[in-house]
Amino acid sequence: MAENKTVVFIISRQDGPDATPYEEKFEVPYRQNMNVISALMEIRRNPVKANGEKTSPPQWEMNCLEEVCGACSMVINGKPRQACSTLVDKLTQPIRVEPMRTFPVVRDLAVDRSRMFDALKKVKAWIPIDGTYDLGPGPRMAENKRQWAYELSKCMTCGVCLEACPNVNSKTDFMGPFVFGQVELKNAHPTGEMNKEERLESFMDEGGLQGCGNSQNCVQSCPKGIPLTTSIAAINRQAAIHSLKSFFGSR
Repeated sequence: MAENKTVVFIISRQDGPDATPYEEKFEVPYRQNMNVISALMEIRRNPVKANGEKTSPPQWEMNCLEEVCGACSMVINGKPRQACSTLVDKLTQPIRVEPMRTFPVVRDLAVDRSRMFDALKKVKAWIPIDGTYDLGPGPRMAENKRQWAYELSKCMTCGVCLEACPNVNSKTDFMGPFVFGQVELKNAHPTGEMNKEERLESFMDEGGLQGCGNSQNCVQSCPKGIPLTTSIAAINRQAAIHSLKSFFGSR
């Protein structure tokens, strides 16, 4: 009977940042159109393992549940993705759920993505304004440029591209693929363009564009389909032009 159908989950648990990871197996009653988040919520409501033993509720992060905030990123069946938009019906069982190991694990499936926000600070990924007084109408952007900027603005700092990138690991200080899109987005803005050279300088520094190996895993894994490889090419071109201008300007 469909009412008795269950879904098997194997969840990677970790009691703290320095604790040893371990696995626990759960069986969740099946519901049509169930996603991974709803299954985790069912386990949290009744934290009993498949063998009948009680355990602590697994910990994870979530917010919008609409693939907008990026908080529920985790590795599901070996692939980094958003748990809120991953449907159980499209996964093979047992469904293995793990935290993204690119980031420090806080507890269970919750990770610390501070390195992403630190990277945004480093490249000054914001549009500065001169005071809070009325500056009048803002600068207009061409429609084709605005549409391209909208695609780049979809980034939700979910961390999936960092988890998929082979160049982001404990042996490198590469900031990650998402920074290319954010630098291009801010440099394309009529006001943000004023700080274009400053952003390029910071991104040409350690941990910046030279860390990219062009594996293109990022564009394949991005939940929002952001064309990051196009941004990588664009920023490399901007950096090359900036370097030439700086070289000949200093002579």
